Formats: sequence, structure tokens, C-alpha cells
Amino acid sequence: MLSRLSLLARPALCGTGAGKGVRVVSTLPEMPPCDFQPTPYKGISYEQAMQARQTVLTPALLTYYKKPVMVYQGHMQWLWDVHGQRYLDLFAGIVTVSVGHCHPKVKEAAKQQLDLLWHTTNVYMHPPIHEYAEKLTAKLPGDLKVCYFTNSGSEANDLAILMARLHTGCYDVLSFRNAYHGASPYTMGLTAHSTWTYNLASGFGHHHTMNPDVYRGLWGGAHCRDSPVQTDRSCACAAGECMAKDMYLEQLQEVLRYSTGKRIAGFFAEAIQGVGGAVQYPKGFLKEAFALVREKGGICISDEVQAGFGRLGSHFWGFQTHDVMPDMVVMAKGIGNGYPLAAVVTTPEIAKSMTQALHLNTFGGNPVACAVGSSVLDVMEEEGTQQNSAEVGTYFLLELAKLRDEFPVVGDVRGKGLMIGLELVKDKNTREPLPGPDVISIWEDIKDMGVLIGKGGFYGNVFRIKPPMCLNKQDVDFGVAIIRRALEKYCEQTQDTKAAAVS
Repeated sequence: MLSRLSLLARPALCGTGAGKGVRVVSTLPEMPPCDFQPTPYKGISYEQAMQARQTVLTPALLTYYKKPVMVYQGHMQWLWDVHGQRYLDLFAGIVTVSVGHCHPKVKEAAKQQLDLLWHTTNVYMHPPIHEYAEKLTAKLPGDLKVCYFTNSGSEANDLAILMARLHTGCYDVLSFRNAYHGASPYTMGLTAHSTWTYNLASGFGHHHTMNPDVYRGLWGGAHCRDSPVQTDRSCACAAGECMAKDMYLEQLQEVLRYSTGKRIAGFFAEAIQGVGGAVQYPKGFLKEAFALVREKGGICISDEVQAGFGRLGSHFWGFQTHDVMPDMVVMAKGIGNGYPLAAVVTTPEIAKSMTQALHLNTFGGNPVACAVGSSVLDVMEEEGTQQNSAEVGTYFLLELAKLRDEFPVVGDVRGKGLMIGLELVKDKNTREPLPGPDVISIWEDIKDMGVLIGKGGFYGNVFRIKPPMCLNKQDVDFGVAIIRRALEKYCEQTQDTKAAAVS
């Protein structure tokens, strides 16, 4: 691996301003050391797995990369493929591995519970579900004290819609355009991202308000975001004021005024949009939006599937960064560090609405899942993952911001803690997205040099950087160096293509 990286440290055309068109040498650091030794791989061959994926798995299954990575072992922030190649994982299994791949303490908790009881359904009492529910609700403020356990974020959001409708006696539910809240029949109506929706009648009772995206949206300024890095848009707002926030609130009022009934069931929002490309709203927007929703009788639901559990650094829950108190919190992904586990936590009053009929989730609150979830909370407390997200995430954002200043194709860097987006553009002034093939070329090079990142946003032009929260600054330096080298290579190829066209 290291010899391959050293071959890639060659001159490239890159840069803006005084350095534009000048060949510079990017010196790549060695991949940070790791004392973990993976076990030799002895399973199905890569070729056989590819054949199976093409014949016996659904053709709708998304597969990353032209030559897919076949991962077989992980340790903390590292992954190994079947060929023995090590990768720095900056995507965490789609923002799911929170405290590290196969974390020793979490792994041991799962093993101990497997020796006792795998499954019984929660119509019977078993210790783990009660112990875990008490520990989880202790992390939440106010009257958020009643848990419903499920297995995935889609299931949890689906249940939250049902609970909101039962409790209010109303049907209309709101979410943002560009939002992703799942792919079940109910949640597909919440999801306002055509990339992920089918041409079916899934939107009945769902309404989407304008996405308050201060970079790509109609309004945005230089001080809108709760982030170490702001947009490059100009701003004439006085201190403490935000015109963008007010304009997006007017759009929400329009939807409430003209598209819904006199009362609504609820409103779903992520603290920072995940699949949508790490989109952040104007400061203060969500607090005023919650007030408008409550005026219409709706309840406010915080989707913490990606932003929760300390990932944003300053607070344990994403909604706390907006100074709001939701009526219901949906959580998944990082809750189980990769183990199938999700939950809806709400107030006792709202929870009573589910007693109108029998309700059961066969695997929700499974003994092993609850043992894992409990151990994850312990590790977060013992290892200070929230503080690490704040410190390492801020460092990461500021280092990536240097790339925005250096490269004409990096239009925006945004996020908070270890929930980061880097948006690629063809033109910084118009914010025209970089074409898909160009984005993929850079993304593939990053993978080939040993770093795995996600890709999202409506145009697929946002690099999603959301690693396990055990990441350190040495890892950040390596990851940024690899991204820089891939951008340099792209700049060089673009310049060479232009030169060839002129000649």
C-alpha cells in the first residue's frame, strides 16, 4: 500500500489565484499505523461474490465503485478487504459505526448475551430491554421517557408517523424537500428526494416545505450556519439577524397556510441533513419552525438517525444544537454501532396513543441488541466520543476548508463535529454541480489510495465524511492529504484535456 501511495506523489496542476496552472508536488504521508492484525481471509472468492451479487441479490442494490470493495474485517476506524488491503473508513457504514468497528467492549457484551439468551420477543420480560431503556432515556431531556424499540431507522420513522397521527387525530405530516427519512411505504412519503422514491402513490398526507439550504438554496449568507466553516455567499444582515432564516420560515408558513388542514399531525426534521448532503439550516430556523408547527397542533419529531449520539460534538443530540425540545426522537444507526437497533422515544402522553390497539415488533428490543446498545452508551461515556467528535471534527472541517480555498471545484465545506460535507462544483459563482462522471473520477481515486468516503446530495456531488467517532487527527491528516491528491490529479487531467483541445 505504501509503495503504491508513494508512486502517486507526483507533480500536478491545481490551485487558484496566484498558483493557478502551476505544477505543485503533493507529498502524501504514510497511512497511519495500526497494530491490529486481521485474520487471513478464507471465504468466498471475490469473483464468486460478484457473480452472486449480480444473480441472486436484488438488482436495485446500490454498489459503490466501479470495482467494488469486498470488506471482510474491521477494527475501529479501519477496514480490510479480501485482498488484504487496509482502508481508512470515513463513512462508517453509512454513518452507522459510532464507536469503532468491532469495538472490543461492545463485541464482548454481544458475546456474553449470546451465551445467555438470543431471542424471546418482548411479550416476555427479559433484563436487557429494561436496563437499556432506563439508561437510554436518562440521556434525554425533559419528558422524553418512553421507548419503542425497532430494528432500523425506516421502521422507527414509520412508527413515529403512526404515533403522531394517532395522538393528534390528524393526518398531514411535514418534512423538508431534499430530506431522507427512510424507504418504507410510509416514510417514502416523508422522503423528498426523487433519487430514492418510486412512481407510486406514497405521498398522501405528506407535504414538503422548501429546504433551508444556505449554500445552494435561494437565500443564504456569510454567517448562517452553526459550523466552523461558513458559505462564501455575501451577507448584509445586521448582527443577530438572518434574512435567510426569515425567508425560509415564510415558505413554511405558506405550506401550512395553503397545503394543510387547520391542524396537522407533525413535522420531521434532521439536525443536519444526512443523505441530502450534510445540509445545515440557518441558525434559529428550527426553533421558530417548531413553534409554527405547534400552533397548528402538530408534534415535532427530531430524526437523530445520523446526527445523534454525540456526532455533532457540542451536544449529545442533534436537536440540542438548535435549542429545541422535540416531542418525539427517532434514533438508529450509531445507537448500535452497526448492530440492527433503532428506537422511538417520546412522552408518556403521546405513548398512550399506541394503546388503542395491540402493538408488537418481534425483534424490537431483542436481548442481544439491547446489550449492544447499552455497551455502546458505556463506551461513549468512558472514551469521550462526543468530545472527540468536537475536537477532531472541528480540525477536520478547518483542514478541508483549505481545500475550498485551493481548488476551484470545491464549492463548499460544511458540517459540525464528525458530520461533514464537501460539495464539488463546476463553477463557484453559479454553484453549478460538478458533473457526475467527474465526481466519480475523484471519488474512485480516493478509494484507490486507501480512503473510503460516502457520496450524496441530490446531484450526487457531495462527499459525505462521517467516520467512526474514534477518529484521530493523524487519520484526518492522512484523509485530507488523499482527498487533496485526488483533486490535484483531477485538475491535472482537466488542464491536459483543455490543452489538447486547444492544440
